[in-house]
Amino acid sequence: MTSHQTTQTMKPATAAKKLGVYLPATPAEFQEGVVSRAELNALQADPPAWLQDLRRNGPHPRPVVAAKLGISISGLARGGITEALTTEQIDELKQELPEWLQKERATQAEVRKEAARIKEKNAERAAEPKA
Repeated sequence: MTSHQTTQTMKPATAAKKLGVYLPATPAEFQEGVVSRAELNALQADPPAWLQDLRRNGPHPRPVVAAKLGISISGLARGGITEALTTEQIDELKQELPEWLQKERATQAEVRKEAARIKEKNAERAAEPKA
């Protein structure tokens, strides 16, 4: 019995998510086709001009926008940001630093601090000798 290697493919939305780009901003041929694992790897290893431009200038998907602003995706929604933003729009928000963004950054800092505290506590517990 011989095993046949099937090519793994993914929907364009999945590929765009893995590439960190906003699907509606990608070229039509990317949006309409399927992407193989090999094609995805090739795009990551040697990104074409359109991919480099999207990563540099946007529009960026919400997870990327949230990361660039230093807040959570939920924080974006609470701030009223529901659409993809360009790098220029993100930079403007950073310059303006509206009250909601300051609050969300403080919240995110607290979340990180608490996560670090819990991780440290769990490490201490793991290091204690068992009775």
